[in-house]
Amino acid sequence: MIKKVLILDKNHPFIIFKLKKEGIICDENYNDLIDKIDVSIYDGVILRSRLKIDKKFIEKANNLKFIARIGSGTENIDKNYATKKGITLISSPEGNKDAVAEHAIGMLLCIMNNIICSHQQIITKKKWIRENNRGIEIMGKTIGIIGYGNIGKSFAKKLSNFDVKILCYDILSKRGDFYAKQVNMNTIFKESDIVSLHVPYTKRTKGMINYDFIKKFNKSFYLINTSRGGCVITNDLVEALKNGKICGACLDVLEYEEFFFDKKISCHRKFYKKFLYLIHSNKVIFTPHIAGWTKESKYKMDKKIVEKIIFLNQKFMKNDHFK
Repeated sequence: MIKKVLILDKNHPFIIFKLKKEGIICDENYNDLIDKIDVSIYDGVILRSRLKIDKKFIEKANNLKFIARIGSGTENIDKNYATKKGITLISSPEGNKDAVAEHAIGMLLCIMNNIICSHQQIITKKKWIRENNRGIEIMGKTIGIIGYGNIGKSFAKKLSNFDVKILCYDILSKRGDFYAKQVNMNTIFKESDIVSLHVPYTKRTKGMINYDFIKKFNKSFYLINTSRGGCVITNDLVEALKNGKICGACLDVLEYEEFFFDKKISCHRKFYKKFLYLIHSNKVIFTPHIAGWTKESKYKMDKKIVEKIIFLNQKFMKNDHFK
């Protein structure tokens, strides 16, 4: 039975309301470092991405039954060690799938129709340029979706009305559906005009979009990354933009995203020089990791986490009853 949980990030107030209604005590701590908290008294932890749950934390939290990560990524949790300790991992990717899908489509429309570039020309340079801003239609293109889970499926469904061919690749079999045909990566390489990443950040996906990967595509393509920045090697992306292998890039995340919190960003030369190219290129648009960051998704992710915790608690209570 779940008796007491620790909440490490601010969330919708109904999380506490719902859990208390189930008889669960909720402690909030948004300021202290993990080392300063006595985690041994908690049955569960609820967090977002601000803090890391590592082996050291798990060792101290010897009563822990679950770790709930609000959102879709769980790379800030030592999943292998948690699983080894019998701790249940919970996330809520269902909650922001529509937000990410809409955002990806919005970015794609912007890059293919020069919306941001032409807007800036008008307001900053007072230039009204039409021919050089002639757009390209999504209709008739082949979209390759890499990673066909909750978000990939939502993206495909929303794209289906654009009269496109949608292909998907996933490490799991039988993931394709009415909206996307599941194929192997060779087919993605051969046919895609647009590629969208919707994969978790793992050892397998870290740096997956690199020089060798990009050169396998038969056609130049547009790249959308609303997944994790570390999945794309910045240096190789820049080279592909320069040589035309990638027509344009929609980036909600960056490989060295954490440097934006560092005031001395220009000191990180390995990243900074390439970043300067990206921000000055009219082939690239950025957003600050907000693809799943809507008012609606915040509520839906929190709601889904609560539902899963309550379901897990009922399961624990049932098992205790039969002991």
